[in-house]
Amino acid sequence: MPAIALVAAGARLGLSLGKTFGARGFEVALIARSRERLDDLTGKLGAAGVTAAGFPADVADRPALAAALDSAAGRFGRIDVLHYSAPAAGSGETARGTGTLEVTVDNLQPQMESICYGAVTATRAVLPAMLAAGTGTLLYTTGASSVTPVPVFASAGMAGAALRRWILALNKALADKGIYAGHVAIGTWIAGTPGAPEGVSPKEPDDIARLYWDLHASRERAEHLISA
Repeated sequence: MPAIALVAAGARLGLSLGKTFGARGFEVALIARSRERLDDLTGKLGAAGVTAAGFPADVADRPALAAALDSAAGRFGRIDVLHYSAPAAGSGETARGTGTLEVTVDNLQPQMESICYGAVTATRAVLPAMLAAGTGTLLYTTGASSVTPVPVFASAGMAGAALRRWILALNKALADKGIYAGHVAIGTWIAGTPGAPEGVSPKEPDDIARLYWDLHASRERAEHLISA
């Protein structure tokens, strides 16, 4: 059976992605820092009839992330689809509080490690097998600040923008090798996530997950922006 690796996907979107791909015959490898979250998601996916397993790793720990993906490939045979959800380093308040004029090398570095370098590490872990097989899908999620500058998310947006440029180049470089790379920038709240501003209608995670399936299946677009 084909397998998808979900790296650092949030609880709501991760569950919907697992169910969406699982309903289409995929087994699911979940990679996140929290063992408790992994156990919760694997249990919920199992209850939905989806085979899933968790592999704990911090995306900022490059050797641990690569080892987790290697373990996932060993468990499921290979990884056919990678989804990397680029998480901002630190708390939401930390990421939101680093405005354009407050960016320094010191507060930019953790964002680059988590958002950009983690994605590169995950990709390097699964890409050789995809190249050997002549097929595969690489999907990445960032915030909308990677596309449209948002002053209060300056450092996270810079790291996301660097990742976005690489993804678009990656899609072109892999086009004749049977591998698709796609980028989704989420610029709205996901339903069930606290803190949605007044007047914003959150998007249902199942609807967002179906978009990823469509990108994987059609390979027609290298990028999609989900706006409020």
